[in-house]
Amino acid sequence: MERFQQPSPPARIGGNEPPIRGRGEELSFLDARFSALTRGQGGVVCIEGSPGSGKSRLLTEAQTMAMRHKLRVFQGGADPDGQFIPLGPLLDGLLTGTGTLFDVEKLRDLATAPEQRFWLLQELQDRLERAALDTPLVIALDDVQWLDDVTLLALRTLSVRLSSHAILWLLAVRSNASMPGVRATLDQLEQLGGHRLELGPLADSAVAEITQDVLGAVPNSGTLKAARRAEGVPLLLVELLRSMRDEHSVVIEGNVARLTGEDLPARFQASVRLTLDRLAPPTREVVQTASAVGRTVTIGLLAELLGRPTATLIAPVQEALDSHLFVERNERLLFRHDLFREAVEGSLPMSVRRAVRRHAADALLERGAPVTEAAALLLDTAEAGDRRAVELLRTAAAELSASAPSSAQQLSHRALELTAASAPEHPAIVAETMLLLWQTGQASQARSLAAAVLPGSMRPEAEAQLRLGLARMSSQYDFTEAAAQARIGSELPGISPGLRAQLLALRCLNLSMIGDFEATARAVADALGAAATAHDKAAQATAIAVDSVVRFYRMDWQMAFELADRAASLATEVGFAHSLWVPEALWKAFLFNAAGMTAEALAESEAGIRETQRQGQAAAMGLWMSNRSRVLFDAGLLEDARAEAEATTAMADELGMGNFADATALYTLLRVALHTNDREAVRAYSAQAKRMVDDPAVLVRNVGSWMLALVADDEGRPDRAMELLDESFSTFDLTGPSLASPEDPADTPVFVRMALRAGAGERAAAAVSIAERRAAGNPRFPILEAAAVHARGLLENDLPLLLRAVELYDGIPRLLPRASALEDAGRKLAIRRATEAVPLLDAALNLYTEAGAERDAARVRRQLRGVGAPRRRTSSKKSATVWPELTPSEVSVIRLVAQGLTNRETAERLGVSPHTVSSHLRHAFAKLDITSRAELTQLALTREHGE
Repeated sequence: MERFQQPSPPARIGGNEPPIRGRGEELSFLDARFSALTRGQGGVVCIEGSPGSGKSRLLTEAQTMAMRHKLRVFQGGADPDGQFIPLGPLLDGLLTGTGTLFDVEKLRDLATAPEQRFWLLQELQDRLERAALDTPLVIALDDVQWLDDVTLLALRTLSVRLSSHAILWLLAVRSNASMPGVRATLDQLEQLGGHRLELGPLADSAVAEITQDVLGAVPNSGTLKAARRAEGVPLLLVELLRSMRDEHSVVIEGNVARLTGEDLPARFQASVRLTLDRLAPPTREVVQTASAVGRTVTIGLLAELLGRPTATLIAPVQEALDSHLFVERNERLLFRHDLFREAVEGSLPMSVRRAVRRHAADALLERGAPVTEAAALLLDTAEAGDRRAVELLRTAAAELSASAPSSAQQLSHRALELTAASAPEHPAIVAETMLLLWQTGQASQARSLAAAVLPGSMRPEAEAQLRLGLARMSSQYDFTEAAAQARIGSELPGISPGLRAQLLALRCLNLSMIGDFEATARAVADALGAAATAHDKAAQATAIAVDSVVRFYRMDWQMAFELADRAASLATEVGFAHSLWVPEALWKAFLFNAAGMTAEALAESEAGIRETQRQGQAAAMGLWMSNRSRVLFDAGLLEDARAEAEATTAMADELGMGNFADATALYTLLRVALHTNDREAVRAYSAQAKRMVDDPAVLVRNVGSWMLALVADDEGRPDRAMELLDESFSTFDLTGPSLASPEDPADTPVFVRMALRAGAGERAAAAVSIAERRAAGNPRFPILEAAAVHARGLLENDLPLLLRAVELYDGIPRLLPRASALEDAGRKLAIRRATEAVPLLDAALNLYTEAGAERDAARVRRQLRGVGAPRRRTSSKKSATVWPELTPSEVSVIRLVAQGLTNRETAERLGVSPHTVSSHLRHAFAKLDITSRAELTQLALTREHGE
């Protein structure tokens, strides 16, 4: 790193920095946090204040305090010109402590590699966990307002994942930081329990103390009046006082500092310029050149920019150090404060500033620095038509696109601004910028750019490639847009057969996700024909998998399974990396689950998680995890399903995964919350589901409306539930999704019960008719008959049918549908033969209890009391004697963690993801009313070993 490695300022700059005054409460708070950290209590503290308010000084003092507590301290900081260096501030900070935590070069490579951010965070988390198990850690980051996208992501995720560890994140940031990502990160940290220390103006007593510190005498009233012109801002106060002292504006008489006149610098900038004017010309030139380059600079780079031998800079650099403009750390020069650099830079003409920054960029590149390091210098110095700058900006954008897409978009957009519309590279830059706009969620800007620039500006093959990229990108967020982009690309004249096959395959895939299965069926035929012409097995596999989806919704489940097998086989043959659907086998796992084949579905999803983890495909692993969460829910393993779905949403936030994984995980989380009677979670997930009902894809809308209908029915508003399902019901007799997707047969009895409560008998009858037609056409799948008979029994209030449904569910590994059938039969039987109903209700209660479905179990206990057979609340937890509050999965996790294993090691032992371990830990800690691993270890010793 030539110029952006961030050194930390010393505790006493130049040996003359006055002690901290007026921050006693803040220092006491920090001291208490360090004491708590020694007991295993970590957390986040954010110091906020205006420029010059003393944030960095307080941060430095805090680090000294931490070391007195024998804590391990890592310290780093961001640079305004370093925002295009992924993870630079954090990695540089983690290099400052004693001992080596990381292979830093490996981590830098991960920070810029496609789709590797997830694994990078896993690596960081694991190493920090290991370190914190030995010694409590303090990670101090200054100037958070300038952090790059990847460091902000790491800060958001790692502070949460490591919240139970003895790690204190100590941050300093300017008040009113304007960057959206910075503000969102700080708000999230505060919502999760982070503490905010706001540094306001100093009190008059502190101003008097600092005045005495700097002037070396007690100030009289006139001197204090002059000092108050700094408005209580420590840095401005100290600089004002030094100027007064150096300009002999005060005299010391009898240990009293008295003003000699009123001629004082009116503004801080004027004070700095006075300091500059007093410097020797060579020193002034060094300081001004350094200010144009950035916050930090090496003497070697300064010598190159000034065209002088390095030895000739010894005297000027020393004078700048003696004047308190520079400090030196790790063989680098650092401005004492950003306000000093900004004031010096403001004294330079714009043309000079731009020329120096461009010269610095060229010098860095000639020295072999990564282009991302020079990107900030190029961004504001390149001029229109500068083709070399354009190529460098494009290169930097390409390197950052995977890890920091918003930074990459900024660079690409600047390259486009610098390029004439007639330039041959203009269309390619348009394409790159459009993809980045889509990637950063700026879809409308991407469309506007396409409408303004694309028509007729690109060769058909190049435009088709762009449309393919846009379709792939937008398929994560907007299936309708993705299908439209693929269609436009496929209709371009003269494109290659292989490219056309890929576009058509991607179009039919997204049409299936929209839920228009008539259009999807036609698109499948086109895609299969194009794939055959191009001999493209990857496109063929995708088209066949989509054909399986169509057959599934057309109620031909046997053919759906056969086609899914063929698609998975082809996808395996061509290799996962070439698959357009990520991957085709995922659909087969959903089919197994819909058919009630839980063991097969779990095996398929677990194999998918292992394989994608082995290949380093984090986004695909997230899709498999979302599938597994749905399977676990349908199997009645509610708390495990919740943990897996929470892990999926955490990954989705980190990776920017879109509708598919998001909708599946949200469906699982809401259904679990309803069954476990977690009202707060129901409200939160309902709010998220509301945005789904406005989605352009009918599949997403229907899933969202079904979730909201379940909530309304649970709240005793079945009429409102029916209103929410108006659109879904209109699709019941069509080929396509109606409620949850993929279709869950067990939802039919739930819908029928809801419709009957709302007095919507016709809707209930229609749903039963469709369920019976599906069962009759697919006799190999017993869950279909069980659900159809159950639904018919509810519709006709027929006890023999309800009892028959109980028999049919026997042997199907779906706890909740079986329990529901038992409950319905028992409730009906209780009307006339109460004693015969008790075994059925008892069986239902046992299944609900085993699943952890407390809301349902409570309902059945009320029914048992009504027939004179009250039952006490029991637990299904197999470790009730030692850990009665926890599920078996939570116990497995906390026992390993209490032994000192990291989340990654625990995940490897249990065959789950580290995110899933984090979710189990979070719930276990809440149930046990603890917040740290130290408390968990002590509790485990007490409970399991009697210590």
